[in-house]
Amino acid sequence: MAQTVFHPANERGHADHGWLNAYHSFSFAGWYDPSKIHFGALRVLNDDTVAGGKGFGMHPHDNMEIITIILDGALEHKDNMGHAEQIAAGEVQVMSAGTGVYHSEYNPDKNKPVSLFQTWIFPSKRSVQPRYDQRAFDPADRQNKLQLLVSPIDNEDEGLKMHQQAWIYRTSLQAGNSLSHTLHTSGHGAYVFVVSGNATVEGQRLGRRDALGITDAGSFDIEATTDADILVFEVPMHM
Repeated sequence: MAQTVFHPANERGHADHGWLNAYHSFSFAGWYDPSKIHFGALRVLNDDTVAGGKGFGMHPHDNMEIITIILDGALEHKDNMGHAEQIAAGEVQVMSAGTGVYHSEYNPDKNKPVSLFQTWIFPSKRSVQPRYDQRAFDPADRQNKLQLLVSPIDNEDEGLKMHQQAWIYRTSLQAGNSLSHTLHTSGHGAYVFVVSGNATVEGQRLGRRDALGITDAGSFDIEATTDADILVFEVPMHM
């Protein structure tokens, strides 16, 4: 029988730094909850709003798969390998930090905040050559179905690639519609995060920014009770 854990939006960590307003689904920086360290390989899910003209200065990462999903606005990325590009609304970027990278993230629009999710996933392989990839995803391709954003680097599934047997999906479900997702293996779980709207998953009602972790399930259903924008993270539960 499926096991679930409900993470309501109002129980996330919160840090308002003025230039950065951040909500943390899992323990991060100055916020620590021993019951919310990670969900399987999913280590970080930060819901960030960066003020106009502000950003994260140059800082290091290593041995982590970092996925950035832009909801509104744009984020300018620079790194010590010479990359400099903007990630715009509707785009997703994957960074395999591997042996180590330094990068900065900056909101180039001084008049408009940028809203984004940044997720960290533990890699299945350490000390890989650092790499980046990004892509724009057509919203029409997720209407009432799962759109694959990121998948494992060693298979032929669509989407951007990461060094982990994990899949990230997004769906825009219209009210009254439902879909089913079958997990790839019995050792995987799913973390369903509602970006906006309302949905029911495994009998649990979810609202804006609520999440449900699902384990020991071959498959599960998502039903939209209003129009809903939803992210689904399928990850190994044991590493």
